[in-house]
Amino acid sequence: MRTRFCSSRGRDVLWVTVLMAVLVAGGCRSPDPAPAAPGSEQGTAPPPPAAAVPPPAPPPIQAYDKAVLSAATALFSNAKLPPESASPGGRYRVVIDPLIDGMTGAQTMATKSMGERLARMMRTQYPQYEVQPFSAATVAQGPLVLIGTFTGVNAQRQTSGPRQAYRICLALADLRSGKLVSKGLAFALPEGVDPTPLPFFRDAPAWSEDPATNGYIRTCQGTKAGDPINPAYLERITSAALVSEAIEAYDAGRYRDALDLYARVAATPTGKQFRVLNGIYLANLKLGRKDQASAAFDRIVDFGLENRRLAVKFLFRPGSTAFVQGGPLSASYTGWLKAIATQTASTAGTCLEVAGHTSATGPEPLNERLSLLRAEYVRSRLDAASTGLGKRIIASGAGSTQMMIGNGRDDASDVLDRRVEFKVIGC
Repeated sequence: MRTRFCSSRGRDVLWVTVLMAVLVAGGCRSPDPAPAAPGSEQGTAPPPPAAAVPPPAPPPIQAYDKAVLSAATALFSNAKLPPESASPGGRYRVVIDPLIDGMTGAQTMATKSMGERLARMMRTQYPQYEVQPFSAATVAQGPLVLIGTFTGVNAQRQTSGPRQAYRICLALADLRSGKLVSKGLAFALPEGVDPTPLPFFRDAPAWSEDPATNGYIRTCQGTKAGDPINPAYLERITSAALVSEAIEAYDAGRYRDALDLYARVAATPTGKQFRVLNGIYLANLKLGRKDQASAAFDRIVDFGLENRRLAVKFLFRPGSTAFVQGGPLSASYTGWLKAIATQTASTAGTCLEVAGHTSATGPEPLNERLSLLRAEYVRSRLDAASTGLGKRIIASGAGSTQMMIGNGRDDASDVLDRRVEFKVIGC
């Protein structure tokens, strides 16, 4: 959400998020005194505990190109490749499931170029690997799968506050054994990084947590060689290949092909994925099928509410609580709001806290004020779409204290920083 009152870009972006969270508090007590060691005399002091080994220092922050090379070299050189997974010629088939942003799951110009560089490295420097297309047919052969996340972090290497670097996490997974065979990690400076989303992720009207994407991220992050592949990712790997083909078709302007591929995925047991629903909506919209697009957006809302988090993209005028008029998106706003309001109103006993969020641009008091005003505006629009719903909604402003991207660009790459969250609360 833009927080300054003038903009050379002439528009602001707001994301609306529906979030339900359950917090469980637990108690603890001090442990009982440890008994004396067998054979020791009463009153004899036990030997001092061994000194704790400090965790290894994180890798240094490097220039982007050097960081990519460091992570890739570690991944390819240190892989423990199982002989039984090799082809008859002794080489290992590898497919690349497109790299993603580690917070949003989006593919960007940076993640795309990194994937292409990794493929070139394998072809030219590591003859033991045979790069093949990421498709359902190649996945069925049980290849190695290369995945990776590219995540903004602050000075403490954490995903909060303004981001000052990027964490590159790479993993090589063996589908035959179901385990990771190698990892690569590096930290990169932001210079030279293009975080612009690819067309599909730029155009997507909504965002929600998706088990398929979460499984991908959890396979790569917080793991080590020898760990199992996350089950949610492993069981969806074939549909992930079809989704990747569909996204490529959409980005190339082949909307009919994209729609057919998304429909194929949706018909499978693992096809209920948020990016599939977004794809069906977008492809129908591009093909001028308005009724089908509207029905697809209803399913987007249902998925988001079932998974307790939904973000819908709106454009606001700079420094204002009014939506931008004109353009391909604004014509859909009324329908989007009606779908959200209808589903919320139909859930008995549900009330919402609508919390606005902004990027860090501008003074924080103004950020908090503008985020509150925009949350109140969205609340009023939902009430207008479903009479009486406003009595079950309160509004608040969080300013820039909970950014998801934090790169400070205030463009399409960090729209989730400028969002309004709906948190389900008791009535």
